[in-house]
Amino acid sequence: MSEGRGLRIGGYISGGLLIFFGVAVIVLGVWGFAFTRDHIEREGISFGPIEDPAVAEHAPDWAGEPVDTGRKALAQAEIMREHTLSNTGGLTYAEMGQYQSAENASDPVGTNDPEAAAQDENGEPISNSARNIWVTETALATALDMGFMSEMLAIFSIVVGVALLLTGIGLVILAKAVFGPSRTDAQAASL
Repeated sequence: MSEGRGLRIGGYISGGLLIFFGVAVIVLGVWGFAFTRDHIEREGISFGPIEDPAVAEHAPDWAGEPVDTGRKALAQAEIMREHTLSNTGGLTYAEMGQYQSAENASDPVGTNDPEAAAQDENGEPISNSARNIWVTETALATALDMGFMSEMLAIFSIVVGVALLLTGIGLVILAKAVFGPSRTDAQAASL
């Protein structure tokens, strides 16, 4: 086997593998995109009315509509953050104490000192309910953010798959053009 033929066959095999992987990555990307949208939609989340200041700021074009895409999920996460901030006096989780303050039970700042905390009927410190709102918000917002990220990764996968596919096709064409039999070789073989 001549060196040119070996290189041509190697080019065909390499190109074929890239074409195969390109198609596989595109299929996985399309599946991931559809999977993400289906799972976001099945949660049944909808944007609030446009009168809600958080909706007006983060999703004015989607007021009242269902959350069914990654971008909409990201906007809903921002709306939830705004609502949580308004319910905690503008304080984040890290800015509040673990316990409800004995001095001022309605103060969301609370305290980290169990001795200064309000006590329940068993003498145990009472959790800061304003701080606990952040735990729920963070879990839900993270899920929505993951929906957005998953959709973006699926799109990236499709783009990479197309690049692999085109590279494989180019490699097959290059192998044929550079290492294929020349006209003089083909003409000599036919004689």
